[in-house]
Amino acid sequence: MEESIGTAGYSLLSQIHSEFGGGEVDIRTYSPLTLAYIGDAVFEMIIRTLIVEQGQRAANTLHKHTTKIVCAQTQAKLIDAVYGQLTEEEQDIYRRGKNTKLHSTAKNASLADYRKATGFEALCGYLFLRDDTARIVQLVRLALAETETKP
Repeated sequence: MEESIGTAGYSLLSQIHSEFGGGEVDIRTYSPLTLAYIGDAVFEMIIRTLIVEQGQRAANTLHKHTTKIVCAQTQAKLIDAVYGQLTEEEQDIYRRGKNTKLHSTAKNASLADYRKATGFEALCGYLFLRDDTARIVQLVRLALAETETKP
């Protein structure tokens, strides 16, 4: 049987680097929007996994449930719930993301929530590129519990 991603001591990131190369860039030089770009995907993958593992449902139902959680308003609530538990370094990454000049506008969220969501996604991206998915999962778990958000 083929090994799944994440087994035998390999993370998704290390497998990507192993198969495709890369990993030599100093992630501290990445723009906050670049970190938010990858962080958005990482956070959504976590939420999608949690929702799919609850049982078989129509794809449209899965999508609707996911979008309720990965939207800017919910992400803003999640980061507010765990901000005090972030390390100084994590708070700095979050603030950089939150305060960056945005090149798009929020469709269904206030500017404040959109900025917080961008900071949250930047933090997720930073932690992912540091290969610290355990910390992302820990923060998401704590945030979901604190806000009583059910995936």
